[in-house]
Amino acid sequence: MVTKGQQVMREWYKRKNWQQFAFQQEMEDAYLGGYSGLLNAPTGSGKTFALFLPFLADFINKHPNNYLSKSNNGLLMLWITPLRALTNDIKKAMQEACDEIGLPWKIATRTGDTPAAEKQALKKRLPEVLLTTPESLHLMLAQKEYYKLFQNLQVVVIDEWHELLGTKRGVQVELGLSKLKVLSQEPLVLSEDRQSGRTDSGLKIWGISATIGNLEEAAEVLLGNNFPAEKIKMVRANLEKKLQIKSIIPDNIENYSWAGHIGLKLLPEVMAIVAKSVTTLIFTNTRSQAEIWYHAILNNYPEYAGIMAMHHGSLDNELRNWVEQALHAEALKVVVCTSSLDLGVDFRPVDTVVQVGSPKGVARFMQRAGRSGHHPGAVSRAYFVPTHSMELLEGAALKQAIKEGVFESRDPLLLTMDVLIQYMVTLAVSDGFTANELYNEVTSSFAFADLKRSEFNQLLEFITTGGKTLAQYDEFLKVEVENGVFKVNNRRVAMRHRLSIGTITSELSIRVSWLSGGSLGTIEESFISKLKPGNTFWFAGRSLEFVRIKEMTAYVKKSNAKKGMIPSWAGGRMPLSSQLSAMFRIKLDEVAHGIASDEEVIALQPLFDLQKKLSYLPQSNEFLIESFKSQQGHHLLFYPFEGRLVHEGMASLLAYRISKIKPASFSIAMNDYGFELLTDEDIPIEEALEDASFFSIDNLLEDIQHSLNANEMARRRFRDIAHIGGLVFTGYPGQQVKNKHLQASTSLLFEVFSEYEPDNLLVRQAYNEALAFQLEEFRLRMALQRIIKQSIILKTIERPTPFAFPIMVDSLGRERLTTETLEDRIAKMARQYAVDEVLPTERPKTAKARKPGIVRKKGF
Repeated sequence: MVTKGQQVMREWYKRKNWQQFAFQQEMEDAYLGGYSGLLNAPTGSGKTFALFLPFLADFINKHPNNYLSKSNNGLLMLWITPLRALTNDIKKAMQEACDEIGLPWKIATRTGDTPAAEKQALKKRLPEVLLTTPESLHLMLAQKEYYKLFQNLQVVVIDEWHELLGTKRGVQVELGLSKLKVLSQEPLVLSEDRQSGRTDSGLKIWGISATIGNLEEAAEVLLGNNFPAEKIKMVRANLEKKLQIKSIIPDNIENYSWAGHIGLKLLPEVMAIVAKSVTTLIFTNTRSQAEIWYHAILNNYPEYAGIMAMHHGSLDNELRNWVEQALHAEALKVVVCTSSLDLGVDFRPVDTVVQVGSPKGVARFMQRAGRSGHHPGAVSRAYFVPTHSMELLEGAALKQAIKEGVFESRDPLLLTMDVLIQYMVTLAVSDGFTANELYNEVTSSFAFADLKRSEFNQLLEFITTGGKTLAQYDEFLKVEVENGVFKVNNRRVAMRHRLSIGTITSELSIRVSWLSGGSLGTIEESFISKLKPGNTFWFAGRSLEFVRIKEMTAYVKKSNAKKGMIPSWAGGRMPLSSQLSAMFRIKLDEVAHGIASDEEVIALQPLFDLQKKLSYLPQSNEFLIESFKSQQGHHLLFYPFEGRLVHEGMASLLAYRISKIKPASFSIAMNDYGFELLTDEDIPIEEALEDASFFSIDNLLEDIQHSLNANEMARRRFRDIAHIGGLVFTGYPGQQVKNKHLQASTSLLFEVFSEYEPDNLLVRQAYNEALAFQLEEFRLRMALQRIIKQSIILKTIERPTPFAFPIMVDSLGRERLTTETLEDRIAKMARQYAVDEVLPTERPKTAKARKPGIVRKKGF
């Protein structure tokens, strides 16, 4: 039987000349049936309306006679998104739907960009639908009598859940939901003599996620441990998104490529694609790269001035909003952007996406490709631009992974004590909490299901007395206990905490503003500190002259200089994902067997021929190690093809195991394909390979502790943990604490805890995070288990191979004490090793390599 609400929705679809998809119908049935769960749908398939319209239908069903006049209903739907940029687009679509149906509702947003006056107005009267972020949700929970805000709440929707899962922001969402679930189950005290029960059976929770490798687990994490299984649904769109992917293949393949240098050489090909398209998004992996490409287009194609823009997270919010509005209005031909435009924003004029450099992940590429043709039935067109020759093989691996539906999993975070500490103080700042009730709440979440009561008690002690170590310092005594209720009574502590809510930590940023007024955005302090008055740099697509810095603001004026420095931001390099690296090895195996058919791989054949001539092309059951001597010393090169972070850990581990045979000092370099060990003495690699424990996972953690400066890695992780956990205060707006002072404070705390409180939960978390995130210890373990089953091919070579050359270039880039440019040094290295094949127009020379050294085919 069709309900009143369903009838109204069908009539609305008919007026719009839209057809309801099967998954939208399934979602409607699930929602009206009282279920919670996860909606899995590709970008541009209509997933927002798939959830929003059933919510409207449910409201109409409950108020069939007066839904057109019933207003001021309080907050009914809370829609949480990971990006502030998403809220404007979703708000517009929802408001239009409500207006067209005739509902007298207001859709509002509450994010960090919302003006203070609007935030105050929201405190007085909430709209029926509020779009917000995880941080803003916690700010709402930090208000006095926060429960009144949610007294009518019917449903919480977590948009782009795949982006939040596996992050501390995702844990924030889990904790927020644990509180909202409890509020929905209890009658709310509205006055001294009146209670309000609820008309429904509880809060509905729905997540929206693109395709990831662990969707079922994603739903489990979202809903928590105590959600009744019979009320959970997984709705899958099963829509085949039409996706056309093409790699831009250089006319000349460089057999000796090095990372990053050929991307801009393909600018003419990219601009030819731009010219044929209505609107193109050019995605880069870093903000620095976006600035470089924007500058290059402006210099070489000045006719695009006025119809081109740039969009990344460090630009001022007004600039980003203008770009988004201009995209909607079809006023822009091309936008150079980063992940700031990855998610959910619907720009219908965009019909083409260009990805510069490997995105290093299948899901990330799919997300970006889906920005084009962002509406049901449209074709998404994406072009892949390699920044060095070997990335073409990544392009082929990407296409194959998408064809086979191989996507990365997002592993949930567990027991992030810093986030829990922050949440506990958030509740203490508002109305307070009791220990038993809060423990039951947080352990209902997936992230803290295994939290021991003793650990919880340690956190309570930490926020009230400073714990074993900090009890003598008033600064750390934030929460007081009154009749069993944990509360913050100090207004200064409460204000500082509200300013610190969030889990996004980054380098301290300095605002960049014109001398004449107006903001351009923010740049990290470490870059600004290197500038002197009169220096020129490029930012926000403009040539700027640095004038002075005052009160955390760098003042600039326009410069006519054609050259200038490009700002750099921390965390620019992304490692190859495990799924993409596995597909990369499959493609390489096809090459080794002579059965490759991808256009990208065929184009790379001269490079592979040279690799085979000078050394060896490993098959999937083989592991290649290359050895040679040079003026620099003895080189060992290993090729696991597992990603930069895994290689960093494996290089240090194997260097340590070699040094147990013969003491030596190693220089280490790595990229996503392999790593190099360099020392000034002969390396006993043959003896090491004879030992079955060389690639073993036995004593792995102990050997990692010996091979790496684990303390320093944990200390770096502790800096962010201390920030999130409220151990350090970064300062008031416009009065931030300098970066070096923060580092000194957190380092001191780390040392004190390590010495006097070795069982400190935050220190333990720092070590765990160092293993998990900086070394990817789980992937390292899996890689070693794979290698130990392979045949080891040890080749003695005379000069660097096409596989070796980019790794050695990486080591050049990290040496700073030189007056030569990187390009000059690479050219010198090429001449030193007689690498004539650096020039793409020349064929490989016929000079014979030394006879192969040891070829050992032996599985351990």
